[in-house]
Amino acid sequence: MAIAFPLVSILTPIHDWFTQQGWQPLAFQSETWQAYLSGKSGLIQVPTGSGKTYAAVMGPMAQMLAAANQVNQANRINKANEANKTNKANKTNKANKTNKTDEKTDNPLDKPLLQNIKGLQLLYITPLRSLSRDIEASIRRPIDEMGWPITVASRTGDTTASAKRRQIQQMPNILITTPESLAVLLSYKHSLKRFSALRGVILDEWHELMASKRGTQTELCLSHLRALNPAVQTWAISATLGNLPEAAAAATGLSSTPMIIQSNIQREIVITSVLPTSVDSFPWAGHLGLHMFEALVAALDIERSTLIFVNTRSQAERWFQALSFALPEHEQALALHHGSIDFETRLAIEAGLKSGAIKWVVCTSSLDLGVDFQPVERVVQIGSAKNLARLLQRAGRSAHLPGGTSEVFFLPTHALELLEISAFRRGLAAGQIEPRHSLNKPYDVLIQHLVTLACGDGFTAPETLAAVQKTLSYQRLTSAEFDWILDFLQHGGQCLKAYPRYQKLVEKEGVYSIATPQIARLHKLSIGTITGNQQIKIAYAKGRQIGTVEESFVSRLKKGDVFFLQAGSLSIFRSKI
Repeated sequence: MAIAFPLVSILTPIHDWFTQQGWQPLAFQSETWQAYLSGKSGLIQVPTGSGKTYAAVMGPMAQMLAAANQVNQANRINKANEANKTNKANKTNKANKTNKTDEKTDNPLDKPLLQNIKGLQLLYITPLRSLSRDIEASIRRPIDEMGWPITVASRTGDTTASAKRRQIQQMPNILITTPESLAVLLSYKHSLKRFSALRGVILDEWHELMASKRGTQTELCLSHLRALNPAVQTWAISATLGNLPEAAAAATGLSSTPMIIQSNIQREIVITSVLPTSVDSFPWAGHLGLHMFEALVAALDIERSTLIFVNTRSQAERWFQALSFALPEHEQALALHHGSIDFETRLAIEAGLKSGAIKWVVCTSSLDLGVDFQPVERVVQIGSAKNLARLLQRAGRSAHLPGGTSEVFFLPTHALELLEISAFRRGLAAGQIEPRHSLNKPYDVLIQHLVTLACGDGFTAPETLAAVQKTLSYQRLTSAEFDWILDFLQHGGQCLKAYPRYQKLVEKEGVYSIATPQIARLHKLSIGTITGNQQIKIAYAKGRQIGTVEESFVSRLKKGDVFFLQAGSLSIFRSKI
């Protein structure tokens, strides 16, 4: 929805904060702000570390501040009118008191009123809950420094239950969340009221979501939000996408004409290969690259902050052990980071990396997305990155600032990866990035989405089908297919109709709702499209938490067996439920 007053005046608070930081808005940032305030949706693609977050959020925040200022002005005018009426009523009495000095009255226009902004205005969707902490800190920075009346909160799997209850009762103005947590929000009653004030949605790291069922889930959630509030605008952010028009359409829906905003910022990437002394003795496949750890240590400098990326958690554990063995005198400067390590330990490692206390971190993909570690000077990729987009994403963790030069060391684990890095170099020189494509109407994601809506306020078939067909993934979904899905959810289909637990929905006066509270509870516990083994908590015998491992792994162990986790050798003592 377009703003009714000049865009320049709306953006004044934003420009004031940039000036206070000694910054000048980049061209793509200003273009994005103008586009958002003009009511447009779209996609931002610029190199990592160029300021995409502030490009995306400052337009919505300027809109919030402008709306709050309008309310302030209206309140001040009303108070001034009330004061004038009081003055006129007392005019006669004041005139009779000639022996007294005129009484001074306060002008309400002299004091601006701080008007809190009401309701959820902006959703910021991120693919990883670990990113929410940095995103929230970045958004809070101008709010706290300028004293803007904007509230910010995160809602992920790490958010406490008490905080989530408070959010349901009073939503913040800006909510940072994941696709799964957004789906859970839609499963509660009163969605229309909760999202009635929503004006903008930002999809961070859209390349990471788009070509997966999580991306399809996000498309469906956004289609429902647009059905609740057609004024909602959507902006996707990415640094590594090869098919921009399709990606923009997937993010914004088929009923809009998205803008694609790019910049002429060039981010140089220097790739250095760490090669064996003799290629003839190099293995052909199936190795972790550990035979090269001495060559890597010799090529790097312990005083330069470095992220060392590997592709699996077991590989991360083994490499951390090898580096610790090679550099025992620098044990405190080395760290290990992956998804199985305890949450508090990961936070401490990230804080140490930012402060400079930790110099080298062996990590998996847990650190290859949007987290801002400005002290990082170089990146190491051990083994294949699998695609150029991921290599670019990981390279962007070093020199994470506009115009920075990313330094990447590539260490091949076998001979065929020498060919792969050569192909990466040619693709990088040609500016070729792999495209990401939306999935073609996966039924399972749609079935889960419909049950989610039924848990909340319920849904009607015609309106929901129309909303779903406006997504890129389900644009070719037919009425017959949709009816089959409804029959499956309502009666269990031809095969499962004899089992009551598969009869999830009931229909009354055209509205589909959940059949029983038990089905609703079970569904809310399993919302999401990530499939995998159940995670089992690992702790020392004295009780201190270590991390988590997959249930399938633990099931193969017996008492006394030894395995490695968090760079330590652990022995199974006992297991309990």
